[in-house]
Amino acid sequence: MKPAEEYILNQPEPFKSILLHLQVLIESNFTDVELKYKWKIPVYYVNEHQLCYLNASHKKGYVDVGFWAKGILEDFNSFLISEGRTVVKSLRYTSAEDIDEKILLQVLQEVAKHHHKGFWKKN
Repeated sequence: MKPAEEYILNQPEPFKSILLHLQVLIESNFTDVELKYKWKIPVYYVNEHQLCYLNASHKKGYVDVGFWAKGILEDFNSFLISEGRTVVKSLRYTSAEDIDEKILLQVLQEVAKHHHKGFWKKN
């Protein structure tokens, strides 16, 4: 089993259910997506470019779907959390039922239009 898959399957509930739901949504809507394990968390890539990361924050009680997307997601600012981060924005979920699939997929599609090779690339 791949480390990213192990990360997801070894999470306690509700994190595991949230991550599995996100995995199904992402992988069923992006045919060329690849799940890797980087920075000790699952990271999705499309055409070798970072799409998003998945991070379970046990202490704070949510799963972050993070995007390296400074300057390209302004239309979604009302849904995204930046918390002082200058490059990363995220969608945050405390249960699988919290996931607004339409918004998630719109954000992912917007990010996929732009090619981010690295964490610090701003546009």
